[in-house]
Amino acid sequence: MNDLHSFTAGNYTAKSAFDLALYDIAAKHASQPLYKFLGGTKKVIESDLTIGIDTPENMAAKAVEFVKNGVNIIKVKLGKQPEDDVERIKQIRKAIGHETKLRIDANQGWSYEDAVYVLETLNAFDIDFCEQPMRTWNDGLLPQLCGVSPIPIMADESVFTHYDAERIIRDKAAEYINIKFAKSGGIHEATEITKVAKQHNMSCMLGGMLESRVALTAKVHFAMAHDNIIFYDLDTCLLGHKEDPVIGGVTYKGMELQLTDAPGIGVDVAETYLQQLEKAII
Repeated sequence: MNDLHSFTAGNYTAKSAFDLALYDIAAKHASQPLYKFLGGTKKVIESDLTIGIDTPENMAAKAVEFVKNGVNIIKVKLGKQPEDDVERIKQIRKAIGHETKLRIDANQGWSYEDAVYVLETLNAFDIDFCEQPMRTWNDGLLPQLCGVSPIPIMADESVFTHYDAERIIRDKAAEYINIKFAKSGGIHEATEITKVAKQHNMSCMLGGMLESRVALTAKVHFAMAHDNIIFYDLDTCLLGHKEDPVIGGVTYKGMELQLTDAPGIGVDVAETYLQQLEKAII
């Protein structure tokens, strides 16, 4: 991984593929499932399920559908006009009541003033936390926002590496951090982020960026190895994938994710699928 970092800056999503392959090889060499290789034990991991931005009425209807299907935690995408975002949450809460957990993600969509308005207004609606309310170039305003927001702030795009995590924690700029392999370059850097967070008694979420079940399975292994990862946003394989060529790996039981004890990550990819892809032999 150091060689890759020396060769090219950034490109964390591509680097995460190499990282996962290396950890898979190492765990298989040790004849252990990856979570054991990382020092973990099995625990219950229940993911949220995400509602994309739509009209308040359509989002409320989707939330009702989720609850009927047994979803206990809903993540709601916001980050548009502040008044419309408030209305989205109002209608969702009215439709499903207060037993289902709600968390919101603004995807960097608000100005500081908009964030203050929305977060203060939504205080009555039992929101677990808000992810990334502002653009990363407004990170300097996050400590001020944390000081006035009644809803905890979670840093997502503001934290790619453990150096970012150190800065956010030092500045008291978030209460939680969202870790994503494709954002940070895989397990190695994600481990460094969790170490920094644990040193400061900060809890984290493990999220995703539309990867396949190969990465999803690795993420569940990783979550089982870190007690300060307590939130799980691991629904991306349920959102928009046209096919699933992965053999083995994690499965959903409702919104709980379940692993086998196969060595390594415990997945393979169907050869018929691989033959369709562009490839280069070096």
